[in-house]
Amino acid sequence: MKKFIIEEPIFEIFPDVKIGVLVCRGIDNTVKDENKYADYLAEAQKLAQEHIKEPEFTQNPVVRTWRDGFYKFKTKKGARCSIEALLKRVAKGGDIGTILPLVDLYNGLSLKYGVPIGGEDIDAMDGDIRLTVAEGGEDFVTYGSDKSEPPYEGEVVYKDNAGAICRCFNWREAVRTMLQDHTKNAFMIIESIDEAGAIAMEKALDELKTLIETELGGTCERFIVDKSNPEIVIEG
Repeated sequence: MKKFIIEEPIFEIFPDVKIGVLVCRGIDNTVKDENKYADYLAEAQKLAQEHIKEPEFTQNPVVRTWRDGFYKFKTKKGARCSIEALLKRVAKGGDIGTILPLVDLYNGLSLKYGVPIGGEDIDAMDGDIRLTVAEGGEDFVTYGSDKSEPPYEGEVVYKDNAGAICRCFNWREAVRTMLQDHTKNAFMIIESIDEAGAIAMEKALDELKTLIETELGGTCERFIVDKSNPEIVIEG
């Protein structure tokens, strides 16, 4: 059995944290048409303008909320929430390119709703996945690196028995559990730490569920994990 658990130290830092979860089974994440989601992502980048109306980029509410959140725990210098990174690229006129079908789908919704979204391969996980604070020293090898770059003690991470899966919420992920074209069973998360983010998160969660089941097949089970419901079973 595998569970997803938000551990108590997270609620001490972020009492209003809510994580939307999809447990997706039997999906087809292979690339059949490299350009299929290009128009979808282009439209999402237009919708993202709604979240970057303020001339001073860091004063946009989505960006400000997560900047302030990251100040509450120790982070690697320059670490920024995944939605900030996407919005900054859009603000600078850059394009969000296609990667894999599932990644394209969630990047589009991340831009549309202004929420951080990520995903991992359930079959690559070692035991339960926990959103917690790092002890420091957990094994973590990210994309493009050949050495472990452990999180700091007290850093907010997702981790399993083998080490950290994502650092600073889902700022950066480990190669070990990342989504691949052969991924069949995926664990998707959408993060929120305040009321406004929670409302957007639930809308994005419902739309992502529909998109995955329509575009990639399989089935998705939907959950909200928070202080009142801090753990769920993701694999029996």
